[in-house]
Amino acid sequence: MSACVPTRAADPNRTERTHPPHSPPPSGPRRFRIAGADVSASIAVFLIALPLSLGIALATGAPLQAGLVAAAVGGLVAGRIGGSPLQVSGPAAGLTVVTADLIQRYGWRTTCAITVLAGLAQLGLGCLRVARGALAVSPAIVHGMLAGIGVTIAVAQLHIVLGGTPQSSVPDNLRSLPAQLAHMRPSAVSVSLLTLALLLLWPRLPGRAGRLLRKVPAALIAVAGATAAAALAGLRLPKVDLPSWSNHALAGLPEGPGLGLVAAVLTITLVCSVQSLLGAVAVDKLVAGRPGLSARVGRSDLDRELLGQGAANIVSGSLGGLPIAGVAVRSSANVNSGAVSRNSTMLHGVLVVIAALLMVPILELIPLASLAALVMAVGIQMVSLHHIRTVTRHREVWVYAVTTLGVVFLGVLQGVALGIAMAVGVALHRLTRTRITHAEKEGAHHVHVRGQLTFLAVPRLSRVLHLVPHGADTVVELDGSFMDHAAYETLQDWQKTHTAQGGKVEIAGRHPGKRISEPHASTGCRCRPWTPWRNHQCERPQSALPSGNAPDGTDRSEPDPTGTGTAGGHELARGISAFQRNTAPLVRGELARLAREGQQPSQLFLTCADSRLVTSMITSSGPGDLFVVRNVGNLVPLPGEESGDDSVAAAIEYAVDVLQVRSITVCGHSGCGAMQALLSSEPGGAQTPLKRWLRHGLPSLEHMGDGSRQPTRLGGRPPADSVEQLCLTNVVQQLEHLRAHDSVARALREGELELQGMYFHVGEAQAYLLTEVDGDRVFDHVREADQPA
Repeated sequence: MSACVPTRAADPNRTERTHPPHSPPPSGPRRFRIAGADVSASIAVFLIALPLSLGIALATGAPLQAGLVAAAVGGLVAGRIGGSPLQVSGPAAGLTVVTADLIQRYGWRTTCAITVLAGLAQLGLGCLRVARGALAVSPAIVHGMLAGIGVTIAVAQLHIVLGGTPQSSVPDNLRSLPAQLAHMRPSAVSVSLLTLALLLLWPRLPGRAGRLLRKVPAALIAVAGATAAAALAGLRLPKVDLPSWSNHALAGLPEGPGLGLVAAVLTITLVCSVQSLLGAVAVDKLVAGRPGLSARVGRSDLDRELLGQGAANIVSGSLGGLPIAGVAVRSSANVNSGAVSRNSTMLHGVLVVIAALLMVPILELIPLASLAALVMAVGIQMVSLHHIRTVTRHREVWVYAVTTLGVVFLGVLQGVALGIAMAVGVALHRLTRTRITHAEKEGAHHVHVRGQLTFLAVPRLSRVLHLVPHGADTVVELDGSFMDHAAYETLQDWQKTHTAQGGKVEIAGRHPGKRISEPHASTGCRCRPWTPWRNHQCERPQSALPSGNAPDGTDRSEPDPTGTGTAGGHELARGISAFQRNTAPLVRGELARLAREGQQPSQLFLTCADSRLVTSMITSSGPGDLFVVRNVGNLVPLPGEESGDDSVAAAIEYAVDVLQVRSITVCGHSGCGAMQALLSSEPGGAQTPLKRWLRHGLPSLEHMGDGSRQPTRLGGRPPADSVEQLCLTNVVQQLEHLRAHDSVARALREGELELQGMYFHVGEAQAYLLTEVDGDRVFDHVREADQPA
């Protein structure tokens, strides 16, 4: 026994894991605690999940208890194992059509087995770590799929709302709708209309009382109100029928054609996985909008989320529950209700179990027409006008439309396949859409190629090139970023022939001012648009540099290591060339408009001259948006002949009185050299221009040393060091200096101007805006919710 246990003396090089000498002794096991915010959030989610789970089970034709099973398993299993702590899983409206089709085709027990097999497939995909690949599906396809499912749900549930029974497909439901309208049941319609009215009006209750009442979910109020009204009126309607749990049907062995079962498993796997992963990404965005929560919760682990969804579907299918996926409505309610951990999701599952066991008599009072109206409203909401506007703006409306119609009339899998085919076709169309024009200007012929130059465009290119007369001066402008070998050979052969006939050819764009050459591995720069010159990794062809030796003996074929020769000039020229090739064609129209109309900026942006601050990049602004003033330390000297600075004062006066800007922003940044120099400066000594300029920052230094003032905080934390504290204090102080300028004070009094402070942390690439919290000045994160719609 002792021979199997290694001793510490057996390995003298082994590093022992010991506690630091002054660390406290390890504490005992931590007690399990549930935060109060999680408890309240779980109750809110439970109140939404209960009626929706029953309604979705009704819409699929499954036993109503299957919806409760799926809701409980989604909360407990997916909530515990999944990689998105605040996403709530359960029976989803997006799975209604698929599940209903499977139940009609194979029966309930086989559908449960298909759910189990789909869960196993999700486990396999999670182990292969392919979750990120699912996000490569075009959003237009996903939104189109959900819209098609929503239309199918709404049309089917409309028959139950009218007091009838839905058919198996959308065309059949549409054909039977006139007869259903002629024989509708007034009692069912009245209960349904009451449900829809409460669902629509409850979130719009006005006043303080309305704010309190709106905390109760509208779905619960709608179903409860309709149920109470039906009971008081004595209406005789079909109601929820929950059979005894002892008679609950569990999964059985799959029966049916093998190919059909495989297609069914793939369909459930695809729809569940894509909806859950997209939901996890959406939950991350909601979490990011709550200050402080993102650091506590963290981003979703999509592969783990896929594993959690797979495990939940295995358990749900085995217990006779519906397929499970992440549900957007419940997830957003969970985040908005203040949930801080996965405990809220799991506790909501516990509450569903309690309700399923103890609240059966109450649940059996609910009219089916009320549940159908609730699910019909959910289906209508799945056709989102926001999504339609988004795909239209990105020119993918055809992908959306084809997917939606395919899902409605053919089925989910077929509709998604049609959407993918349409998306591929649109992508190929964009790749091959190349505009080639020919014009004669000032005696020279210009051939302009816009787009990618591939073999598909060679016939048009050849036809346009033959329009150029022999011996004419020609400029060929290439605006695209790609030219394949076929197009290259066509252009090179024409250039050789035209030159041999006495003509001149200049190729501009990809190779400005040079004869085109065989494409090289490094000709296409792969660096990002904002990559600094010194960090460009792409190889620079030596032919681009002036060859030979300069009169001073410097070899100009290599970059000048001293920085005083041609290297800097080459970088500048290369940058200008890249602008002319890639950016100028995109902004030429806007700049032409600005040249005609003059500048009309809305903001004066006063920031430091530090080379790491690219104002247009960190503000996502374009030409004409910002009137920028830069100086060492982003200082605003006080007005007055003795201490003032006419340069900054003139810019402020011009911006406020002439340009009539609406806002002035003072932007400081981390690691500011001016603030470091101000901290380390000593009185006396030679008065250099820099020292004389930095005297305008002395009030900031005094402000920081004032013990009666609360230190400015950054993103909820104190400054990291004295330099950062001075950088933050300096922004606040310069805003005070701005108010001393007459033009600024006058505009502020008239309500025509606002001042704001900003701080940019260079190392974190994070911007902060100055706000006031309980009287203290805090630089807080710029969140998406802070942006204008």
